[in-house]
Amino acid sequence: MTAAAGAARAQERPAEFNPDEIVTSGHKFFGAISRGLAEAIESATRKWGRPNGYILGQEASGAFIGGLRYGEGVLYTRNAGQLKVFWQGPSLGFDAGADGARTMMLVYNLPSTSAIFNRFGGVAGSAYLVGGFGLTALAMDDIVVVPIRSGVGARLGVNVSYLKFTPTSTWNPF
Repeated sequence: MTAAAGAARAQERPAEFNPDEIVTSGHKFFGAISRGLAEAIESATRKWGRPNGYILGQEASGAFIGGLRYGEGVLYTRNAGQLKVFWQGPSLGFDAGADGARTMMLVYNLPSTSAIFNRFGGVAGSAYLVGGFGLTALAMDDIVVVPIRSGVGARLGVNVSYLKFTPTSTWNPF
């Protein structure tokens, strides 16, 4: 494949995944909490339709009023291949705790794989001790990213935050 053909393929709008494909991939990734994952995916599919990409990865976060989140994973698309991505971002709110999580992010309306490299903002809330499972939604223009997290730690609060996706790892959350 020539470089021009590879670049053109990366700019194609990724095709959509059906909910069963996402659930199967999630079962393999999350393991034992599959029922909660299936319910979260069904809820997201009812609200936003079928995703045309998803990210599987892991992340860590901590907060005391202000917080930080860092993660890494792989963006999967049906017709534009796979892409390693990193994310980081600050949060601000009534929020305290720390956690580590396996994360699946459903990506809706992604026009090309390079469009993931932006900031996606939203509001998040969490309440758990020892472990938890949660779903939030972040948006930028028409693109919606829905992180589904399963992790361990202790967290309580509500915050406003954004995630910045980058092609390389960085400590700068801004």
